[in-house]
Amino acid sequence: MDHAGFDVDGHAGRLARDGFTLIEDFLSPADLAEARERIDALSDQHRGRHAFEGYATERIYTLVARGPVFERMTEDARLLALLDRFLLPGYLLTASQSIRIHPGEAAQALHIDDSFYRLPRPRPAVSLTLIAAIDAFTGENGATDILPGSHLWDEARAAEAIAAGGGAGLRPAVMPAGAAIVLQGNLIHRGGVNRSAAPRLAVTSQYCQPWARPQENFFLGVPPARAAALSPRLQALLGYEIWSPFMGHVTGSHPRKALEPGWLAPVERS
Repeated sequence: MDHAGFDVDGHAGRLARDGFTLIEDFLSPADLAEARERIDALSDQHRGRHAFEGYATERIYTLVARGPVFERMTEDARLLALLDRFLLPGYLLTASQSIRIHPGEAAQALHIDDSFYRLPRPRPAVSLTLIAAIDAFTGENGATDILPGSHLWDEARAAEAIAAGGGAGLRPAVMPAGAAIVLQGNLIHRGGVNRSAAPRLAVTSQYCQPWARPQENFFLGVPPARAAALSPRLQALLGYEIWSPFMGHVTGSHPRKALEPGWLAPVERS
């Protein structure tokens, strides 16, 4: 989908002011069905390994390489037009996963998504996060809890809010299936408690500045033959691109050359 008719200015304004914005029609009914079918086929492999992943939560990583619907979501023109307002040209995909929160799952620890980048607050976000609802998000089934405006807070205020469990300002991001919320990477949030009798499924994509190290190592996670079949835009998001003047080169060559049939690095030729 292109971004004609998409109110980029309005969404960017809400992201700047509140730290989040809601795209109500992010996924079509057909995309919802395709995403659910594909995730269901890959599920029941394992639950989280620690409290942050969630002991009653299923996660499927490297989702961008697991089906065409996830490719389309990752390079959605509306989303990229919005990211263009906050990240430098050449920004990267840093995480791509599904998150299915099962009944009885506890609340996740409050956190920010770009805490890996140890820069003092207040500061601009180093990353932005999209969370797309495959199931409707409700106040009972583990909707993402957010602290609006917390992306603007300094270290002391952010630490105080996290220590207090969010306080009165914490609220669930309630939205219907097919909608998506976009968060600044320094907005305080968490996965909520699932008090319902059914799982809550979502897909998330995170994007970071071109100079930042991604969370997922897509060079190892996505086989070269699979990466070669992706669109040039997705290849660039995975890191098969140069950030000027030469960050990301492969032994002096453009990284996309490494996807060409028969390409051998100089060290393999010697």
